[in-house]
Amino acid sequence: MNDPRAVREAILHSLPADTSYSGAAPPREYLYVPPAHLKALRPECQLVVGTRGVGKSVWTSALGDLGLRKLLGSSIPQLDQADIRIGFAERPNPDHYPDSDTFAQLIDQGAEPYTVWRAVAVRWAADLLNQSVPRQPWRESVAWVAGRPEDVTRMLMQASDRLGEKQGHGLILFDALDRSSNDWHTMDRIVRDLLRVALWLKPFPNLSAKVFLREDQKERTVTDFPDASKLLATQAELTWARHDLHGLLWQYLLNGPGAHGELLRDIYRQTLGIPPKQAENRFLPCDETKRETPAQRALFEALAGPWMGRDRRRGAPYSWSVSHLADGQGRTSPRSFIAAIRQAAEDSADRYPEHEQALHYESIKRGVQKASEIRVNELTEDFPWVPRLLEPLSGLTVPLGFEVIEQAWANRFPNGPRDAAAEKRLPPQHAERGWPGVRQDLLRLGVFEERRDGRIDLPDLYRVGFGLGRRGGVKPKKNG
Repeated sequence: MNDPRAVREAILHSLPADTSYSGAAPPREYLYVPPAHLKALRPECQLVVGTRGVGKSVWTSALGDLGLRKLLGSSIPQLDQADIRIGFAERPNPDHYPDSDTFAQLIDQGAEPYTVWRAVAVRWAADLLNQSVPRQPWRESVAWVAGRPEDVTRMLMQASDRLGEKQGHGLILFDALDRSSNDWHTMDRIVRDLLRVALWLKPFPNLSAKVFLREDQKERTVTDFPDASKLLATQAELTWARHDLHGLLWQYLLNGPGAHGELLRDIYRQTLGIPPKQAENRFLPCDETKRETPAQRALFEALAGPWMGRDRRRGAPYSWSVSHLADGQGRTSPRSFIAAIRQAAEDSADRYPEHEQALHYESIKRGVQKASEIRVNELTEDFPWVPRLLEPLSGLTVPLGFEVIEQAWANRFPNGPRDAAAEKRLPPQHAERGWPGVRQDLLRLGVFEERRDGRIDLPDLYRVGFGLGRRGGVKPKKNG
């Protein structure tokens, strides 16, 4: 029997406090590929759609990292011979792409986003060929591309042929496009023209683009151009099922440092009767523990026990820990799940040191509180208008009628939704439709969910973090 205190300590040392990696690639031992994500990583997939926290930026960074790309090559052989460039991302790289301020300046000076994106692709092609094109400032690159269409075509043909001679492929990645503008209509132009450039690259057999989009960007009119269906046919969505999250958890735990990792690998071995796989100096969960199987459930029960209380009436930690972290669309992000489990281990050590399992069921509930705080902070980064609109609802109990919410908003923002918008950031997508439009946006984001009787509810993930109550639900964390 393993000492639960030692197991808690091992979990705390094995799960990172922050899995966002701030736009950087994850350490190789933590690289985990859910089976559903394989399509998104293949070069032929040109459009990848997903909500916040599902891995768009992580995959952009991982594909741009040669070492991690070689690890991915075991699942996707085409990546072994790929030459990959990041064409836009959260981290600035002025030699490869203009940042948002430069992009705005170029548009103000009359440049079409379509030409700017082609200039990004041309710089990439020039580097592949060791050729030179005007580079400083960006307006010179854009002007050169606009004025020499024949030279641009020849350069791309040569780059494609050069890669073909080496049996390679060139892939250029675009992420964090919500950072490209603080105006919806301008961003629509930028995204639409980028997708047009992705289509423009299609005739060059060894060159392609991969564009990572948020769902709200994809839902707008950015694909209303000829032949957009050719891109939409390649679309993949980044989602995390419950079994994917548990598989990721054990990817972290199996690769814990030193004696902590040894202890967790021993639990894995004791529970399943087999050791974890080992490859490329890292440990990997077996295929059976990547799917929703009795083996995967048994692994989590080895940490948290079978019930969320004294018996089955409260549910099972294996499923409860995921379902109570879901948004209104039923989606749970890996960041929320890992944060909740880490907090549960810390809380168990503080409050229930003698508990027979490493994770106490009450601590798992407090883990939801912590994950909710993190998710609220993430939401604030992407949609700063959301906390402004949820703040007047703090202290209310859900579910409740939308008329109550609308009145609270009208009292706080008498001039309407645009009063809630943050300076220099995108406002609510449908703000021009008034409070019903904001309601639609919050439903789409998964912050709100609508009951059959029309009342508005909030999933625990957001309800707890924004301080709303529910009878019998996880309680909001008290400030101070």
